Amino acid sequence: MSAILLKKETYASVVPLRTTGPHPAAEMLGKRADAARVRTKASSPSQRLYTRTRAPDWLVRSFAVFAGLTLFIGAWWLVARQGGRLPDPGVVWDAAIKLFADPFYSKGPNDQGIGWNVLMSLQRVGIGFGCAALVGIPLGFMLGRFRFLSDMASPIIALLRPVSPLAWLPIGLLVFKAANPAAIYVIFICSLWPMIINTAVGVRQIPQEYLNIARVLNLSEWAVFTKILFPAVLPYMITGVRLSVGIAWLVIVAAEMLTGGVGIGFWVWDEWNNLKVEHIIIAIITIGVVGLLLEQALVLLARRFSYA
Repeated sequence: MSAILLKKETYASVVPLRTTGPHPAAEMLGKRADAARVRTKASSPSQRLYTRTRAPDWLVRSFAVFAGLTLFIGAWWLVARQGGRLPDPGVVWDAAIKLFADPFYSKGPNDQGIGWNVLMSLQRVGIGFGCAALVGIPLGFMLGRFRFLSDMASPIIALLRPVSPLAWLPIGLLVFKAANPAAIYVIFICSLWPMIINTAVGVRQIPQEYLNIARVLNLSEWAVFTKILFPAVLPYMITGVRLSVGIAWLVIVAAEMLTGGVGIGFWVWDEWNNLKVEHIIIAIITIGVVGLLLEQALVLLARRFSYA
């Protein structure tokens, strides 16, 4: 019995007793755990010290637009300050105030306000573009619907589409014997190709199953057009219209520089002959604004007639 007690006392005497603090590694891990618990409590919605909110999208976009315009005007001002004939933004602003104070004055056929010139250019674009739509959209439907007609027209379109629009101006002057219908003819030619191609591509993208069902139901060609083709092709067609309007507005300025008369293109060339560079810059900005408005109007139209 005494031997057993002695043995227990011997084992008890060799068990080390902790007389110092915790191990450094354990202490470091404990501090990290405590810090993580503090961060978790602070990040909870009820105990969060502050909340970071994102700026509205309209505010970010407005600031981006303002920053871009400021950078552009600043670069323009620096270039104008280097010398030369380029007027600075202040001179152009003063000239624009005087010019748009009476944009619709008329002092003869060759001296009219910028408003009349813009309206005349829009009239030419509208007539030429309207005629191109009346021809190009039905032709695009037929080329997309009938393979034989598409094979017939493909080489002609591939040959004529890359031709510069202004190359058609002498042909228009030769045929019509007048500058105004020649300019409209150029608009007609350059607006024709995007509408034909986009409409034909839209018709070809229609699933063949739809047309097979139309055959099974014995639908007429008019029913196929109104119930299947037109709703499905409308987004492609509007895309072609947008491209055509943009090209037409670009071309009319160059065509009017060559044909003369009333129009924004002729007005730019006439102001260059008068060495009024600030009026040329105003005309460039006006052309850009009108083109932007036309583009945005067609974008809204495309969103209105988009199909999922």
